[in-house]
Amino acid sequence: MVKKATILPRLATIFALLFIPSFILNGILLYREKTLEYTQGVGVISVYDGDTLILENKERLRLRQLDAPELELCGGQEAKKKLEELVSGKRVWITEQIPDQQGRGMALVYARDTLVNKELLAGGFARYHSDKTSQTEALKRVADDAKGNNLGLYGTCQSMTNTKNPNCTIKGNIDRTRKTYHMPGCTQYPFAVVEEDVGEQWFCTEKEAQAAGYIKSERCP
Repeated sequence: MVKKATILPRLATIFALLFIPSFILNGILLYREKTLEYTQGVGVISVYDGDTLILENKERLRLRQLDAPELELCGGQEAKKKLEELVSGKRVWITEQIPDQQGRGMALVYARDTLVNKELLAGGFARYHSDKTSQTEALKRVADDAKGNNLGLYGTCQSMTNTKNPNCTIKGNIDRTRKTYHMPGCTQYPFAVVEEDVGEQWFCTEKEAQAAGYIKSERCP
């Protein structure tokens, strides 16, 4: 009769011979899959706007930690063109992907060694959006530099004086969903910035401002 103490070591040996190679093989295949994902990336078939890509699997992916102007607004076309230069027809590496409020993916996107999110913020093509990623400090730093140096939309789409049409001096501001206009002489007028990249406008007359849905500031005489 075979003793129990002898059977147990034999079973352990058989288990090791059968399953350990399987574990090793699975580990190798997983590593190979991740390596291929890293080296090959995913193809970009088109650019939707200044902060959104269409990938080869038809997935729409947003760039994390930034907001580019809508295409019809100041700076929107410029942001899209810059993004196309960075990724169109290329393969990109996607990392730190999370869903947005609508369930769509958004992530940090690399084109080889270039962090696409960072390039757009550094050129002032998009506004910085607060979030927590491994690149938060670097992204915020380049965004602050772009704003401080009036690059991109900070130089062409945001102003306190209407240099394009000096005769139109009424400032239309948007605070969430409320639209307010300020005229020369209003308390807030000297400090109000017209940010055309988010849809704010300059007006020549009060009638124009009111027709666009703006109401006169309560701080106007």
